[in-house]
Amino acid sequence: MAHHALSSQESYNPNHLLDILLGKMQLKNDAALSRMLEVAPPVISKIRHHRLPVGASLLIRMHEVTGMSIRDLRDLMGDRRTKYRLSDAQGRPKPEEKAAQAAAAAQQQQQSQGNEAAPTTGNYAH
Repeated sequence: MAHHALSSQESYNPNHLLDILLGKMQLKNDAALSRMLEVAPPVISKIRHHRLPVGASLLIRMHEVTGMSIRDLRDLMGDRRTKYRLSDAQGRPKPEEKAAQAAAAAQQQQQSQGNEAAPTTGNYAH
């Protein structure tokens, strides 16, 4: 079974958050909650069984529907992190992109060196 990193925190309990939302919005079950949050019912089930984390977009939707702050919603599920760290891979160019960027930089450098040596007079198309 795939667990996400947050589920390893002892305090993490998304069921508490979902139960509070059921009570606050006076809903009878998870199916009604999924309709209110405009997500498919299996999403709520996967969150309850720790197979899916409560993602940012769902937290924002919970905030919009309930008026509760994101911080309060995160506290209810036991997410006490103050910073979010991206993985090393996120935001890094792919190897082929990196090679293309290096080639473009080298070409640009050659052009700028060539322009310095070029005469200032000549036939230029504008």
